[in-house]
This record gives sequence, structure tokens and C-alpha cells, in this order.
Amino acid sequence: MKKYKAFAKVNIFLKITGMRDNYHEIVSRFMKVDDLYDELFFIPKSELDGEKFQIVGNFSCETKQNTIYKAYIALKKATSSEALENLMRTHAIKVEKNIPAFAGLGGGSSDAATYLKMCNEILHLGLTLHELAVIGLGVGADVPFFIYDYESANVSGIGEVVEQFDEPLLSFDIFTPNIEISTPKVYKSYRENFYNPIDKSQIESLKMMRSQEVLETMSANEANDLFAPALKEYLELKNYSKENYFFSGSGSSFFKIKEDNNG
Repeated sequence: MKKYKAFAKVNIFLKITGMRDNYHEIVSRFMKVDDLYDELFFIPKSELDGEKFQIVGNFSCETKQNTIYKAYIALKKATSSEALENLMRTHAIKVEKNIPAFAGLGGGSSDAATYLKMCNEILHLGLTLHELAVIGLGVGADVPFFIYDYESANVSGIGEVVEQFDEPLLSFDIFTPNIEISTPKVYKSYRENFYNPIDKSQIESLKMMRSQEVLETMSANEANDLFAPALKEYLELKNYSKENYFFSGSGSSFFKIKEDNNG
């Protein structure tokens, strides 16, 4: 059966703009990483596997904690599709994992988005990208970006506002320390120790900057409001922080532009 690619992303910048209820509002530049992706496809179940939802792949979490399962539940609730239930009764979703988990590269969100798009296509559900993005937002804040499949976008609000940004796609050197970072823990530390939202003029200025310019003119700390709290909560990160490398999301991945990028 056809394989679908679930691409990674990096956060070129990530700034906190305020709070909405218990959620942090952000402005961030997401850029696709076109040489790092998981692959998803459906495989027939044997009769021995029963009717339970099944994910085949190298995951450390239980099925019910997996973003793909959460995407299935959200899609089922939104569509009440019998075809969807029948598909998952007879098939498992297989994931060939290449994107590291807990890495700030969006692997779980990308898998969820890709699963939603696969089901929409294969089952002819007729959902628009916007409708899929709304469903995906209930699964995770980064999911809408991956639904739209932009190479580069300004993402704001709590992840629901995704605006395509026209610029060349960059290539990155990425390394991911073996440190399992909790995103809620990093945000909590930011809120308690570093809370300093940027203002509207700073937001608009950042949204206009090309990614290469951001990475040439800002430090890792200036570009990502979550870097300082991540360092505070995970002291061993300091051992991996290198000059000219930036921090993606809440980590633990670092990235820099490859030397052969032009523009």
C-alpha cells in the first residue's frame, strides 16, 4: 500500500506573545525538514489481531497516548465515519520511525497530521485542509502546520493560525541529544522564571524576516524563548549547546544551516 511521508520541522524562532486561559500564545517560524521524515502506511491485520486499533512501529508510549490514535478518535468524532472504523478494524497503521521522539522536531504531530490526510484521501471523506486542521488542533498544537504542508510558515495563536511564508527551503544539520524533554515542564519553567512576552511591533518584525536572516543575526537564546527554561530544567543540555546551533521547539534538538545553503 502507498507510503505517506510525515516530515519533521524546526522552529527558526519561537517567541511567547501572551497567555490564553492556560495556554501560551506564540509566534514561530516553522520550516519543513525535507530530508527527515517518518513513513506511514496501512497493512492488513491478521484475524488474530482482533478489532482493537493497532499501531505497528517503534514507540515507547501506549497506543492510547499515541498522537495517531488521538487523531483517529478525533476524526471518528468529527465524521462518524463507518468506513473509518471498518478500515481500522481490518488494518493496522504501520510507522517507520526516523524522527526522534521528545526532540522538538514535531514527529508526533506530523504523524497525526499525515494519518488524518491519509484517511481523508483513502476513504474519500471530502474534508478540506482547514477542516482537517481544526480536527488536528484538538490532537496537538503543531498538527495544523503539518496538515497544510507548507515548506515555511508563521504559526501563531496556540498553533491554529498558520500563514504560509514565501522563502527558499533551507537544509539543516540536526543533532538530538538523548535527553527526554517534557514540553509542559519547559513551558511551566518559562512561565515561572522567564515570562516576558514580546509586543506587537516585535511580532510583526519577526514575521517579515527571512529564516536565513534570523539565523544569521540572532543567538539561540534570542531566537527561542524556550531555550533558557529548557537549560534550567535539564542542566545536561549545556553539554550539547554549540556555537551557531539553534534550539528547536522545547528541544532537545539543535540545528544549524548547512554550509551549502544559498540565498
